[in-house]
Amino acid sequence: MRSITAIVCLLIAGATTVQAQQNPYDVALIPKDLLSYSSAVVRDKEVSIDVKDLENTVYHIKEVVTILNKNGDNMAHIVVNHDKNISIKNIKGIVYNSFGIQTSKFSESNFEDINTTDGFSLFEDVKIKRYTPEVTDYPYTIEYEYEQRIKGSLIFPDWRPNAETGVSVEKSSYTFICNPDFNIRYKEINIPTTVNITTDKNGLKTYTWQLSNLKAVKYEPFSPNPENYLSIVKIAPEKFSYYGIDGSFTNWNELGKWEYDNLIANRQELSDETINRVKEMTGGINDPKLKAKKIYEYMQGRTHYVSVQVGIGGYQPFLASDVDKLNYGDCKALVNYTQSLLKAVDIESYYCVVEGNQRKISLLADFSSMNQGNHIILCLPFKNDTTWCDCTSQTIPFGYLGSFTDDRNVLACTPNGGKLLHTPKYSTQNNLQHRNANFNIDEQGELTGDMITNFTGVNYTDREGIIHESPSERVKIMQEIYRINNMNIEKLEFKQDKSLQPVTTESIKIKAPEFASVDNGKIYFLLNPVNRILVTPKIIYNRATDVYINEGIIEEDEISYTLPAGYHLENKPEHRNIERPFGKYIATMKIEGNQLIYNRKFELINGTYSKDTYQDLVDFYQSVVDADSHNVILAKNN
Repeated sequence: MRSITAIVCLLIAGATTVQAQQNPYDVALIPKDLLSYSSAVVRDKEVSIDVKDLENTVYHIKEVVTILNKNGDNMAHIVVNHDKNISIKNIKGIVYNSFGIQTSKFSESNFEDINTTDGFSLFEDVKIKRYTPEVTDYPYTIEYEYEQRIKGSLIFPDWRPNAETGVSVEKSSYTFICNPDFNIRYKEINIPTTVNITTDKNGLKTYTWQLSNLKAVKYEPFSPNPENYLSIVKIAPEKFSYYGIDGSFTNWNELGKWEYDNLIANRQELSDETINRVKEMTGGINDPKLKAKKIYEYMQGRTHYVSVQVGIGGYQPFLASDVDKLNYGDCKALVNYTQSLLKAVDIESYYCVVEGNQRKISLLADFSSMNQGNHIILCLPFKNDTTWCDCTSQTIPFGYLGSFTDDRNVLACTPNGGKLLHTPKYSTQNNLQHRNANFNIDEQGELTGDMITNFTGVNYTDREGIIHESPSERVKIMQEIYRINNMNIEKLEFKQDKSLQPVTTESIKIKAPEFASVDNGKIYFLLNPVNRILVTPKIIYNRATDVYINEGIIEEDEISYTLPAGYHLENKPEHRNIERPFGKYIATMKIEGNQLIYNRKFELINGTYSKDTYQDLVDFYQSVVDADSHNVILAKNN
């Protein structure tokens, strides 16, 4: 006879097995090594793409993801786009608690159906359905699936099993099915497995990628672009149909040619009146670049940016003649319109596809596909002086790109085909913020004076958002930027030099009662109140990625304090000189008569550095934080 203890153990084991069978999404079942650095765990994700023919693609997704904390909530946001060429079928889902027990379910009726507006959109073909579970108890799990039927075969979504840092994967698969005569190209990036290709007896081809137990990549400050270390598979067709237009490509030249012929050509006609106006306006200018500058500023002065996502899937620009009449357009339309104006005076230009992002994300040189860019800019190939313009802003200077599109590969679509070009890089020396301040401190600790700051390179736009605010709002924002005790702004002005070497100049006059502390004949104040680094990068042990500095900058500050009569510097003058491969910091102070002069230079040099450099970078920042917090003590003369 079995012992009572043995029977109880069997009952418990059986109950546990039944519970696991009933609740497969119990958080307790997640392998422990997938929890490290994770905010979300993909329990199972199945993505399939079935190309029935050139005008019929079926995209199906089924995903189960556990959200461990609020940092993973975005993984539970379901967003599905649709338009006249994309229909949604069978969208549904279930929400589970931490024990894998169902707490709610949802269907298409629970989704918001909204325009994909970005705040500027006027016309939209594309809409999205959006659902966000209302869950506040962590962890929780969401399971959902849907199908899209797409009239076309040009663009296929990337497979990104670990879509971002902090996401681990129990199981994920990507299946691509197509007929024998439908050929694809694919690119595997950071994939720990490789494709399995099979062909059935009817010639139907199946490409399958599978992976399991993929640990989360932890977020690390100063890390490279995620595309450098997260897993991605990209797929592009050789032949395709898109909104009823057939085409084929195997490289950027062929794709650029298709885009030019089918999306851009024959959309640049202007009225004789407009052409004559442009010719008359530029008639006295001989330099082609200055002529182009005049036309660019003319375009800026009479148009404004409005997102217009209609016409061949949002990839085709408005007619130039329509922009000329309506005075608005999106990035595509405004570039196309500017090209038309330039063409009227025989200036060549290129319509260029770019990935606009504060991080420098290039089109892949060795893999062409339609979905690698999100923005259009203009290139003017002057001899030995190629010039670039972003046509969507009514305020930025001619020839200025800034950090949103600088230093990356773009696709120029020309009558002769596509060409990969590289936008200019703003060097560390170009990206300068130079400040000069003249302050007075009186015996009561009141600070008065003025500052002038110049911004160049990518820093040119640092005050762009403030310049267009109301005067009262400007003051509020500047009080947040300059955290000077009790600061009142008596005068504030901005000027922008929009020449070929643009500069933004900020002029400010301030008064700050009780800026300094006065006690027992001594005056105490912060030496650098205008431009301090306050925090250091987080300490990371066992760092996995290289150190990457996206944009180099230089900050130069000179502050001159006129001291109250009868006081002298009591504490030791500040002198720091720190130099590393990735940056420099120099701070000095000196007394000249009744003036204390403080100079500070902070330089960060863009580039990629060994991961072993990171601790040195943290120490560098800590030294800067310490130096920037230096206090001055003035003592009354005996």
